[in-house]
Amino acid sequence: MAARLIERVLFAARWLMVFFYAGLLLTLLVLVVKFAQRLHNFIGNVLTFSETDAIVSAAAMIDLTLVASMILIVVYSGYENFVSQLSANENKNWPEWMTRVDFTQLKQKLLASIVLISSIQVLKAFMEPTKFNDRDLMWIVGIHLVFVLSTVAFALSDLMSSKSYNRGRSET
Repeated sequence: MAARLIERVLFAARWLMVFFYAGLLLTLLVLVVKFAQRLHNFIGNVLTFSETDAIVSAAAMIDLTLVASMILIVVYSGYENFVSQLSANENKNWPEWMTRVDFTQLKQKLLASIVLISSIQVLKAFMEPTKFNDRDLMWIVGIHLVFVLSTVAFALSDLMSSKSYNRGRSET
């Protein structure tokens, strides 16, 4: 009886995650405002921007877009994996991946997004070398390399884990 009650409470607790996903959607709205500000500044200064300024501004907008995409991936797949299934059948425009991302795929997508965002930061730093000293540039590149190596390590770990899991299943 007590075990059954605990299981029901634990199962119902998944709905607490909805508050986190709602918070992420509000964060997405903040990013929309920041993107609009950057776009307004970009368009307003198009005639005075240098080529480097234009590239750095475009990279900043790509950066915001990638972060926004990452938020949506977390919200959709997190809700689907941890709270409840989404009703994808009701909308023909629903992206197919949205209801098929498991935790491993979510982790890989997030890590790939982080590496892309980090790459843009490295590009921006090298496009504006006068804003950074050599030490700062080394830190930026070093941190980026940590993200890249971490992503590779996680991918290899997942690959070895899935091979080991599949080998174990085929032996039974």
